[in-house]
Amino acid sequence: MNQDYVKIFDTTLRDGEQCPGAAMSEDEKLEIAHHLSKMKVDVIEAGFPISSPVQFQAVQRIAREVQGPIIAGLARAMKADIESASMAIAPATRKRIHTFIASSPIHMKHKLGKNPSEVLAMAREAVKISRNLVEDVEFSAEDGTRSEWEFLRELVEAVIEEGASTINIPDTVGYTTPEEYGKLFAFLKSKVKGAEKVIFSAHCHNDLGLAVANSLAAVLNGARQIECTINGIGERAGNTAMEEIAMAMRTRKDFFGIETNLETTHIARASYLVKNITGMVVQPNKAIVGANAFAHESGIHQDGVIKNRETYEIMKPESIGLKSNRMVLGRHSGRAGFKDRIIKLGFVPKDDELESAYNRFLEIADRKKEIFDEDLTALFTEESRKSDQDIYQLTRFEISTGTEKPPSASIEIKIKDKIKTETSKGDGPVDSMFKAIDQATGIHPLLLRLLISPVTEGADAMAEASVTLELDDKRVVGKASSTDIMEACAVSYIDALNRL
Repeated sequence: MNQDYVKIFDTTLRDGEQCPGAAMSEDEKLEIAHHLSKMKVDVIEAGFPISSPVQFQAVQRIAREVQGPIIAGLARAMKADIESASMAIAPATRKRIHTFIASSPIHMKHKLGKNPSEVLAMAREAVKISRNLVEDVEFSAEDGTRSEWEFLRELVEAVIEEGASTINIPDTVGYTTPEEYGKLFAFLKSKVKGAEKVIFSAHCHNDLGLAVANSLAAVLNGARQIECTINGIGERAGNTAMEEIAMAMRTRKDFFGIETNLETTHIARASYLVKNITGMVVQPNKAIVGANAFAHESGIHQDGVIKNRETYEIMKPESIGLKSNRMVLGRHSGRAGFKDRIIKLGFVPKDDELESAYNRFLEIADRKKEIFDEDLTALFTEESRKSDQDIYQLTRFEISTGTEKPPSASIEIKIKDKIKTETSKGDGPVDSMFKAIDQATGIHPLLLRLLISPVTEGADAMAEASVTLELDDKRVVGKASSTDIMEACAVSYIDALNRL
């Protein structure tokens, strides 16, 4: 099957969420799915419906509420999985069942306990059942890059005969290299009967740092779908990064001769959204979306960019949704200017969210000389996350610490309509404050992770805190930003408690 573009199959909500600590709520998944639709991704893999009732409900809600992309549900080569996926994606206008089974000798023997002929029969049956439920069926040969090529050819031929329209060859453990992966696609495209009737797909993991390179090699050898995630999140070292794939093919169309249909101007917002929801910080030197991706410190580089941006920039910041000349707001900025900037940053503000965010903006403007786009993004994202159902609210805190003084914290929390005050000592100021909050709320969760990162540069920069808590097998992420690091930590912790 020929087409003049490469499909983007986004698996942020499925494979990306399997990354430790990246679990998302139903509302958070829906928010990301709506943004993926705005980006015009071709396929959204919304989740693995049979894995839990929460997963099923999230997939079903995305299928019902998100228009545009194909909505896919993952299913093992088992009837129950396939039927669950079919029910979850049923409300979607365009739907796909994505079924898979392992095909490598090591997986078939040690994981499945099956021989090749049994795996072949299971794959046939899975695609046959899926095809009776939906028209669009994708089949994945798990651990495809460590499979025997001749068996892989036989397996792919079999599922095409049963009606699979997309064939995915995953590099499940990030083992292959660009040359080897490219040759595998060329082999399958030329040797598989019926290859011309299907789209071949690449799904790569980044264990050796080759996921993007391998995916591009697959494209050069006939793949016309790439499975990827925003910011490259995913199990272990992550998945192919969507933003890197899209911008590589756009920037080097002269070499690849083909592009995606992705609206790349929404990339920066997507990156921030996923970072904020999952709490997974993007490294500053990350390609495309890192804080330093379009920064120049070297005098030689700055001089070149001033004279001609193309001397040291192969892409324009505007192409991913960044502004090269950042708008700076201050305490004298009015509501109109604030609202205009929020809208230009990609938000669709409700009146109550806008008013609350503007009041918070004025508070921060009194502490900071300048407020940049990044500050506004963090500020408005935090305000839009607040809920009328929040039980706990920080009203006051005080920290005491020093080289010869044990750290202690005093906090005042509004619990519904009552005020509770507690004081506690700890190993450090943050530990003291978290213990005081636990005492006030009566909740004692396990702190899994605390991440603190600056939103912008400078001594008065806003700090963004992300806290991951676990209680009774439920894991949540809380977030907050402030010019005061300790306040950001306290509010992010309380945000997580509200989510619990």
